[in-house]
Formats: sequence, structure tokens, C-alpha cells
Amino acid sequence: MKDASPTAPQKIYLSDYQVPNYLIDEVHLTFQLAPEATRVRSRITFRPNPDATSADFFLYGEQLTLISAQIDGAPVTPTHVNGGLTCDVPSAPFVWEAEVEISPATNTALEGLYMSNGMYCTQCEAEGFRKITYYPDRPDVMAVFTVRIESDLPVLLSNGNPVTSGDGFAEWHDPWPKPAYLFALVGGDLIAHPDRFTTKSGKDVELNIYVRPGDEGKCAFGMEALKKSMTWDEEVYGREYDLDIFNIVAVDDFNMGAMENKGLNIFNSSCVLASPETSTDMNFERIEAIIAHEYFHNWTGNRITCRDWFQLCLKEGLTVYRDAQFTADMRSEPVKRIEDVIALRARQFREDNGPLAHPVRPDSFVEINNFYTATVYEKGAELIGILKTLVGDADYYKALDLYFDRHDGDAATIEDWLQVFEDVTGRDLSQFKRWYEQAGTPRLSVDEAFADGTYTLTFSQSTPATPGQDHKDPRVIPIAVGLLGADGNEVVPTTVLEMTEATQSFAFDGLSAKPVPSILRGFSAPVILERDSDNAERAFLLAHDTDPFNKWEAGRALARAGLVEMVLNNAAPDGDYLDAVLQVLRNDDLDPAFRALTLALPSQDDLAQTLVDLGHTPDPTAIYQALETLKMAMATHMQDVLPRIYAQYQVNEAYQPDAEQSGARSLANAALALISRTDGGAAAQAQYDSADNMTQQLAALGCLIMAGKGDAATAEFYDQWKEDRLVIDKWFALQISHAAPERAAEVAADLTQHVDFTMKNPNRFRATLGALAMSPAGFHRADGAGYALLADWLIQLDPLNPQTTARMCSAFETWKRYDSDRQALIAAQLDRILATPDLSRDTTEMVSRIRAS
Repeated sequence: MKDASPTAPQKIYLSDYQVPNYLIDEVHLTFQLAPEATRVRSRITFRPNPDATSADFFLYGEQLTLISAQIDGAPVTPTHVNGGLTCDVPSAPFVWEAEVEISPATNTALEGLYMSNGMYCTQCEAEGFRKITYYPDRPDVMAVFTVRIESDLPVLLSNGNPVTSGDGFAEWHDPWPKPAYLFALVGGDLIAHPDRFTTKSGKDVELNIYVRPGDEGKCAFGMEALKKSMTWDEEVYGREYDLDIFNIVAVDDFNMGAMENKGLNIFNSSCVLASPETSTDMNFERIEAIIAHEYFHNWTGNRITCRDWFQLCLKEGLTVYRDAQFTADMRSEPVKRIEDVIALRARQFREDNGPLAHPVRPDSFVEINNFYTATVYEKGAELIGILKTLVGDADYYKALDLYFDRHDGDAATIEDWLQVFEDVTGRDLSQFKRWYEQAGTPRLSVDEAFADGTYTLTFSQSTPATPGQDHKDPRVIPIAVGLLGADGNEVVPTTVLEMTEATQSFAFDGLSAKPVPSILRGFSAPVILERDSDNAERAFLLAHDTDPFNKWEAGRALARAGLVEMVLNNAAPDGDYLDAVLQVLRNDDLDPAFRALTLALPSQDDLAQTLVDLGHTPDPTAIYQALETLKMAMATHMQDVLPRIYAQYQVNEAYQPDAEQSGARSLANAALALISRTDGGAAAQAQYDSADNMTQQLAALGCLIMAGKGDAATAEFYDQWKEDRLVIDKWFALQISHAAPERAAEVAADLTQHVDFTMKNPNRFRATLGALAMSPAGFHRADGAGYALLADWLIQLDPLNPQTTARMCSAFETWKRYDSDRQALIAAQLDRILATPDLSRDTTEMVSRIRAS
């Protein structure tokens, strides 16, 4: 019989955690692959958990057809319940055997075992293994797996090391105990891009990136990134790889970026395949970071996993922090930090400020897939950075060594993580723990005073109420501060102030004059700094601050202040801002990538939230128009220097996706975007015609579309790249993101009717509907066309792929910031989604949380 999935969503609470009733020593799985009738035989050695408070036996299972079940060789007839099955079992160790049938070909949710263009692949995090066979599918049940795969496909892969293979079969054994969410299987007609790596202890490791025929020329960069990651983890964290083989597989249909399955990482094709002709500099940097992230999980996630899904930030926050360190070392540390903060503010601050706010470690959830969020990942990483700042570099690495030694093979908790730091440093981290427990972004206000040579900064912290949390206690906040004199020189170098009270003062003595403060250097904590300042001070810091982040921040604040005046009071573009940025642009001593970031303006979403914080209702159209006006003013004000910058930073050497060339191209293309506003697209057309790499070609195409001259190039681009699915994703997204706001919904709607559009592929769906949602003026068009289009497609997608649907629903999370007419239009679409029959648990939870705000 086939069991039913749970019908009534139930909230799960961290406080209700209980140890598993049964533990597992060994798992033997045999797969007989067939598209619609794969047979899975399991042989699992169970033993009662002496720490358990119950002897009830329950195995999760969804969308499985049970063929047979046995305990110690005797047939049994289990009782099927929602979400799995139960039966009577011995009070001593026993062997459970079962055979089930599943249908990978019809598994459009891309969770469990499914097919992607003829390839079998798996995604088991968080709870996908229960769609493969009956199992205690929870991360604190760890076991040694042996897997046999039977198929006539040429490549058959699973976790661990290969044992044996022959005509129509392959066997794999993973000696390291792992939870089921790290299980992986791949079968297909694939080609390996091979290499080798020798660990610091002399172990020889076989490396492979498996791809479809035709993609083998796009693997070299990913392989080099993998080897760099392995070397870096040995040198910085002392972590060595622990199997004989490490495999990566590129999959076209994948809900996430990649998955760290032990020894067999499965990647969304967009996150591993790269070539200069088809990938941009940003693609290369992202691929390098994601490969590092998944590899680093081998220790921070696999060897030490999380006890339950409430501890997700334990593995993800730490690993995001580690991959950020890696990228900073491989490229530019200041640029990486600025890019990370831009992303944090765009995604996580928005999340913290809306109906989807939740602590870094949630205390409850309905569907765990909905908590793979910016708060868990990016804010979780920020907390690692705070902790490292508080204890210092030396004690940070001592604590990590103790963490690896003490918890290798464990399913750990945040308490375990903090305990190693307390043991190494002797510090009490109970206040720091509030960062994990309290949702919301702290607001940090500051007053200053100067008298008799003493300069005093008084900080006050507060965190607004969030859903389910009205009261917030003070957190420990490291505030990195430097003080500058009137001549621009530092009079006090960077000093970390440790704030622990709701209001706290810090004094600096022996100063001859009132300094200019540079506060929150390096963005030393994920807070919103509220301080009265003027454009003169911002321009001064932009010119003189020695901290790269705060130098950039001053320019961003200067731009934001001017744009707010333009939106609210129809003011002219701020001349001080234009002059200040022109000086940065002319300064060839500055990193080109840094200058490109300084030229970039605050996003539409950033300005909308700024207006809300100032007590105003944002008008998406007015924000868009202000940005366009300022960009034109920048193009005019800088027209004498822009051609020089554009010519100076052309890269004539053979393409390399390294920091130096990427930085030069980013500045040249930023200049091109401004030039295109005054030359009718002539320079962009010339670059498009001569481009020999995707970075230059795509930048030029975007400029042509913006200038209204992109029709021919858009058609030509499609004809050139229509056989490359990843490039066509770019083609879809670019047309929508560069469309005029009044046309964006129609452009997106037209593209959903294109022969190459498919909602079954998450990359293509996100490239189309996601691009619309990320274009605020177009998505929030006053007639609601954008809302209706997205809702239409979410309703269609939900029965096929609930995970992608639920995540895309976050496009509506800021709905309460807008005017009553827009709120009414969005509410109607949210209600329409909720009224959809058989709406998934994933989407129901997300939309309900958004609507309840």
C-alpha cells in the first residue's frame, strides 16, 4: 500500500526535543533503478537507545509503496500512519528489512530520488530520505551506509569509497557515520573531469567532476577551486579530507545551489559549470565560493552535524563564515566584506524587519524547508564573526580545534558550540547566546560629546518587536571605532568597544580637538547604526577614512540622503555627492572593484525601507525615477573622466576570472553603464560586437536594453546561445530586470510563453518570475499586474515543486510597507493562493505567515 503524507500541518518545537528511541549501526541499501518503478531494499541494524524515554518504533516514509517488511527475517505487517509506519519490535537489537517502490520520473518536487533529463539524482536535506525508504529520518540518527546500485547506466555513484563494480552494478561504502540527509545517489550517462589531490599527510585523493556530455569543457575552474579549498582548509583550520575519493556531479534540475553529501556533492549546474564564453566574473566568484562552502561542510556539517533542524545555523552559519574567509583570501577582503553586507542588508535585514522574522536558531517551525533562510545562513555567519572578534583570532582557532576534537562524529547543538569557547577562554557567553535566540536587527543609536580633551560616545541599543517576540534583552555588540582628525589622519586607530548594556558610554582621552568618528568599522556587528550626520562629514569620510568598509559606507549614506530628498521633495541631485564620487572615480590608487562598488547606488528596496524608517510610505515609481535621474546626473557630471576610465580598465590579456581582471572589468562596465546614458548606446554596441567573454557581452547587452537599442542584440544573443541552458537563464532574467517598470510584468508574461520557458526547472523559473519580483518598480506596479502574474505561476508550480514555490512567496513579504491600494491588491493575491485546493504545507506556512502580518 502507499502511505499518505501528513494532512494537517503541525508546529514542531525545539523545547519538545527527545532523543531517538532507536539508534542504527549499519544501513545496507540496494537500488534497482527504473524511471517509474525503482525498487529500494533496505537492511538496517537497530538497537534500543538506552537514553530514550519510550520504546515506540516509528519510521518516516512518504510517497512509498511498501512491497514487504521483515524483522529478523520474519515477515511483519506494519501499521501505516500519516508520515510513516509503526510496528512492534523486539526490546533487543534487531534487523529491519523492507522493500519499497518509488517513481523518480514523476518526482517533480526534486526531493528524494528524482530524475533530471534522464539522470537519477537525490536531494535528501532536510527530509527527503523518507521519500526513498522508511527510516528514522532525523539528523541525530547516524549510521554507516553500504549501497548497491543496479542499472545499465554507465556511471553509478553514492557516498564514500567505491567497493566493487561490474556489468550493471556498483557498490559503495561510507565508513563515516552520517545522518540520512547526507545520503546521495547518482546514475546517468556522464563524463568525468578527473584530477588528484595529495593531503598534507600524504593521502592521495581521487577527484572527479561529473557532467553531461558537452559540458566537459566547463569543469576546469571548478576543479581548481576544489583543490584550493582543500589546501586552504588544511592550512587555516587544520582539516584534512578523509576519504579516498571526492566526487561532484552537475545537475540541471536542483532546488538549491548545491548539497554537501559525504564524498558526493551534488551541484546545481549553474554553481559548477563555467567558461569565459558562457560565465560572467560574478558567476566564477560564486562558483568558487559555493564549491568551497560545500567542501568545508565535510567537517562543519558532516563529521560534526546538527542534533536537530533547529540547530541548522550551527553547520550553515559556520560554513558560510568559512567560505567568506576563503573568498577574502582568494580575492579582495574589503570588497568581499562590502559585497556580503550589501547582500545581508538586502535579504536578511528585510527578513528581520518583516513577517518572516525568526531567530537564528528558531524555536518552532511547521516546515523546515522554509527555514533555509538568510537569517540562518548569512546572519548565522555574522554571529561567528562577532564571536571571533570578541575572543580574538588565537582563541577562536583554539576553540575550533577543541570543537573538532570533542564533537567529531556527534550531532551537536549551539550549546555545544558555545561551550568550547567558554572552556578555551573562560568567558561567560550567555549574553552572546541572545543573538541566536532573539529575532530582529538591533538599532544602535549614538550621541557624542567633547570636553577638555575627552571625546565620549554614548551608544543605545534596541531591537523592535518581531512576530512572537515583543521583548528584547540587550545583546553584546562589538563596535569597531576609529577617530580621525581634521586633516584626515587617524588620531585613534581601530578600537573594538564591547557594548553589553542597553545604554553605554565610552571615553577617549588626550585629544586636542573634536575628532570625526568612524563607527562600526568593517561592519563589526549586524546592526542598523542610527546617527545624525551631515553630507559634509559623509564626504569627509568618503575621502579620508582608512577603513575600506566605512569609506564605502560614507559614499552609500551620501547617495541615500540625496535620493531621499529627491523622492520626498523633488530635489535636484546632490552636488556634494556627485563631486565626492567623482574624486573616488579619479583616484587610481584605489582598487578598481572598490571604485565600482562606490559608483553603485542604493537599491530600490534599500530606499523603500529607508523611507519606511523615516516614517514615509514609499512610492516604488518615485524611487525608480529618482535613481534614474541621479544616474543621468552622474553620467553628465563625470562625462569628462568616464571615457578615460572605460579605456584605462579594458583588459587586453587573455581572460582570467581572477580578482585583478574582474575588478578592472567591473569598473569599466560601471563606466559603460553611465556612458550609455549619454551616447545612445554606441559604446555598448561596440563592446557587444567585440566581446570575447560573457562578462563583457552581457554587460553591453544590458546597457543596450537600457538605452532602448537592445532589440537586435537581444535576438542575436538568443540565436547565439539558445543551446546553452545556463546562458539562456541569463537572457530571460536580463530582459526583465532591464525592462521599463511599466513594461516589466508584460515582458515577464511574454517570456513565460516562450518555447524555452519551463516552470519545472527552478533555475528558469527563478530567472523569469524571480527577476520580476526583484524589480520593485515593475513588480509593485500600481495596477497589481506583477502581483497577479506571480501568484498565477506560484499556484501552478506548487503541486509540482512546493520548495521553490514557498521560497518565491517571499517576494510578498514587504507588502505592509506600501500604500493601502497596493496592500489590498497583494492581500487579494495572498488570499487567492491560500484558497488553492491541496496547497502544500511549505507554501501554506509561508503565505500564512506573510498574510498574518
